[in-house]
Formats: sequence, structure tokens, C-alpha cells
Amino acid sequence: MAITRPNPYSAFNFTVEIDGAQIAAFQEVSGLDSENTPIEYREGADAMNTVRKLPGIEKYPNCTCKRGITGSLVLWEWRKEVRDGGTAFPPTRNVTINLLDDQHNAVLKWKLTNAWCTKLTGPSLNAKGNEIAIETMELAYDRLDIE
Repeated sequence: MAITRPNPYSAFNFTVEIDGAQIAAFQEVSGLDSENTPIEYREGADAMNTVRKLPGIEKYPNCTCKRGITGSLVLWEWRKEVRDGGTAFPPTRNVTINLLDDQHNAVLKWKLTNAWCTKLTGPSLNAKGNEIAIETMELAYDRLDIE
């Protein structure tokens, strides 16, 4: 009996939503990592002379999103809110990265809770090149969940 296995999803088929809206098209997203720092301990009455490890605090690296500059200032306005200290500090948004199948249906979602724009990098400009001007945004966030 043959077991059918679906093909893996393509890494280029995704969308990014900020507070439920697709405000920009991104060419690359990285940093969707979740890690617990191990806590080492040893009980005094333990007959074995070994260290046990328990999961410690959960931490997440910054999520990096890259896009071609289109003239929209939405990301810059968000960064400016962080820089200038708006009414809610830091001004957080919920960000969802949707991995899409070949029919453009969301098959997996990474949800970044309470994300805020910690860094916005403009493009490297070079008169000798013909590359697209790329803007890079880094997001700090409180929690990563996958659906």
C-alpha cells in the first residue's frame, strides 16, 4: 500500500498582515524562532551526580521583513510613533505571516503578538546598479504562536 505525501509548501508564497491589513508586500521574512533557555539544577538528595534541565524563560529574536520601496510611508509612520513616543508606548500591532498553498489559501500562520518596529533601514543606493531599492524592518514582539 502506497502512502501519499503532499509536497512541501513553497517559501515564496506568503503574505504579511499588520493588524489584519496587508499594508505592504514583503519579499522576505526571517526570525520566526521560539526558544527556551534551559535552567540547570541539581537536587541535594539526588543519588546521581547529574544536572537536570528544565525549560526556562521563552525568548524570541527580532523578526526581519524586507520589501521593495513603493512610496508608502505606513511603516515609517509606525517607526516614527515608536521613536516619538505616542499615546501607547511602544505602539504595538499584531502581525500575522500567512504561508499560502498553490491556490493562495493560508495553510499556516505565524502570529506575532504586540509587535513594534524597533528598526527601519533604508536602501543601499548605488548609481552603478540596477537592483530594487529594499527597505528592511525589524520587529520586536512579546509572543509567537503558530496556527
